[in-house]
Amino acid sequence: MPQDTSYTHQKFNVIGTRPKRPDGIDKVTGRAKFGADTSAPGQLVGLILRSPHAHATIRKIDTSKAERLKGVKAVLTSADLPDLTDGDRAMLDILENCMARGRALYDGHAVAAVAAIDAQTAKKALKLIKVDYKVLPHVTDVDEAIKPGAPIIQDWVFTAGVEPKPKRPSNISQRTEFGHGDVEAGFAEADVIVERSYKTEQTHQGYIEPHACLASVRPDGSGELWVTTQGHFTFRNICSSLLGMDVAKLKVTASEIGGGFGGKTHVWMEPVALALSRKANRPVKLVMSRDEVFRATGPTCSTSVDVKIGAKKDGTITAATAELRYQNGAFPNIWGMLGAMTSFACYDLKNVKSIGYDILCNRPKVAAYRAPSAPMAAFGVESTMDLVAAEIGMDPVDFRIKNAAKEGTLASYGPTYGPIGIGPTLEAVKNHPHMRARLGKNQGRGMACGFWFNFGGQTCTDLNIGIDGTVTLTVGTVDVGGSRASLSLIAAEELGIPYDQVITNIADTASLGFNDMTEGSRGTFSSGMAAIFAARNAIEVLRKRAAQMWEIPVEAVVWEKGEAKAMGKKHGNLPQLSLKEIAAKAPNTGGPIAGHSEVVADNAGVSFASHICDVEVDPETGATKVIRYTVIQDAGKAIHPDYVEGQFQGGAVQGIGWALNEEYIYGEDGRLQNAGFLDYRMPVCSDIPFIDTQILEIPNPNHPYGVRGVGETSIVPPLAAIGNAVSNAVGVRLSHVPMSPPRILKALVEASGS
Repeated sequence: MPQDTSYTHQKFNVIGTRPKRPDGIDKVTGRAKFGADTSAPGQLVGLILRSPHAHATIRKIDTSKAERLKGVKAVLTSADLPDLTDGDRAMLDILENCMARGRALYDGHAVAAVAAIDAQTAKKALKLIKVDYKVLPHVTDVDEAIKPGAPIIQDWVFTAGVEPKPKRPSNISQRTEFGHGDVEAGFAEADVIVERSYKTEQTHQGYIEPHACLASVRPDGSGELWVTTQGHFTFRNICSSLLGMDVAKLKVTASEIGGGFGGKTHVWMEPVALALSRKANRPVKLVMSRDEVFRATGPTCSTSVDVKIGAKKDGTITAATAELRYQNGAFPNIWGMLGAMTSFACYDLKNVKSIGYDILCNRPKVAAYRAPSAPMAAFGVESTMDLVAAEIGMDPVDFRIKNAAKEGTLASYGPTYGPIGIGPTLEAVKNHPHMRARLGKNQGRGMACGFWFNFGGQTCTDLNIGIDGTVTLTVGTVDVGGSRASLSLIAAEELGIPYDQVITNIADTASLGFNDMTEGSRGTFSSGMAAIFAARNAIEVLRKRAAQMWEIPVEAVVWEKGEAKAMGKKHGNLPQLSLKEIAAKAPNTGGPIAGHSEVVADNAGVSFASHICDVEVDPETGATKVIRYTVIQDAGKAIHPDYVEGQFQGGAVQGIGWALNEEYIYGEDGRLQNAGFLDYRMPVCSDIPFIDTQILEIPNPNHPYGVRGVGETSIVPPLAAIGNAVSNAVGVRLSHVPMSPPRILKALVEASGS
């Protein structure tokens, strides 16, 4: 399905090359500083007391013994965090999640905190805090939470998106619907209709580095926060608001980040650390244990999904519907809405409807996880796509190609697509050698498609040219996947200089204007756009300086390949001036040479991928091994192909773990039973084959270089691709993720009737 991309065929000099990552040596030698690697004179150790109950009223907290313990400098409860949110419900939810206010809403919910001179004293202090709980009924399953009689998690929540407005509180916080056409008429036209239900369990992002911060609040009300985060500007705004601090008085520095994947886009204990510091008048370091990370920070949703697809015998889909129930934890969010938006985005459908429900449970507040909500929706839709293809006797790849969205398609969630890559990725799948490889005994092959819409957002960037001609690019988007190298490439490309003459740094919040989080695959897209404009801004200054040095009009000066050139008959014989030569004269021609850019990078473009997976399933044990995996994805333009391929592979590996092993397991008491990597089974190197990749480049017309975000899309297809492969290997449709050995064996037993 070729598309015309001639409008943005560009020739690049350094874009598309593969230089070494600038932070590589520091990270492999241990020199890089992560969240827990900074210290301050006189710092205290902070620890948090967490609820052992899934749902309980906090009748009384007695902190008197802890406060009297020698070495304890501060004890904190919700009374020390007054509500300053001025009716902002979202901010109050954040505050309540950071410290329980009258009720513990999930196992691990923070109820008190201490700051002491050392960890041993802090641990003793926690044991001395006495909490009187009244245990309440709880619910942790997304389907159980919406049954009549289920305990209500938040009595102020009335289902939004329904008319008339409900009169009684509900665990369904929101209903969202997308689509167009007449689905009932579409199903009436169908020769084949397949309707199935699916479940996915809750998973964690699995980042290596736990949450950590060092907070210091001074007597004058100013403060600093050193933290592992995907967005230090947002952390500054939230923390200052919750604590009643002036935004300008809180300086936040982002450390190197040992993984985030969406899980470090929320504050969890940072406001608590700042409040402890303010109360103790000393710096406080707070580092979560792995148990706390699992019990008290944001995993992704568990879901329950119903999908119905109708098609004609020639393969044309006549109608498709999905009903998606997303578990949000104890606080409302938009995960069901995102699932409904993404569910059928890969296809050109005349009649389509998706309904998303956001549902509260006694679980931790859900956070993003790399294309949040899309993998679960894709699992249901892409599994059903295979079933429909089988019913009409059509190859599953050809079935998808026939119905693939294209430029001009009205997307299921509303917009009309520009140039997109779903068709080319499917054609690449069909022609890939992987699809022709022979399978052995107990082996199966599956494929699936995935979609994610990228985010642009607010971005601010500085570019400064040193007197020796080297360049410092200062950005405010945290580098979570190698963006410093990509942004250096972009600046070097614009200025026409070698890559090694550009250094990219991440600024603290006191050094640069506001930047949105590194989320939504926006890092290279938005900061890259800002870097281009900042470099072009600097080039205008360079042209003016060259004109001044030559004593000619600036209109007669052009910038090409890193040099100023004089144009025209009058000036054509003037020698070219390099960036280094112009920079050396800067003190005498007007001072420092710099460029600056603030952008709101709208229209980030959409991203599509198609994956192929081969598995081998042991029919006696149910154990599954992925033996071959291929990712094909549209990158728009691959700035640094190594990083692009790494993002493809990383998303696929996380999807493999999610599909086969990873899940939160809650007991009947509502407590998490596997809060650690020993019992929460993530894949290791021996579980994973080499992930083959193929980069396609269908340029995004909304970016000067055609860039699309690539960091999230490749976690979307794996659940379905592996589900289809496992189902083909064992001859039974698997509909519950993770497809662990017990679930596979259960499906085989049920299919055999024994």
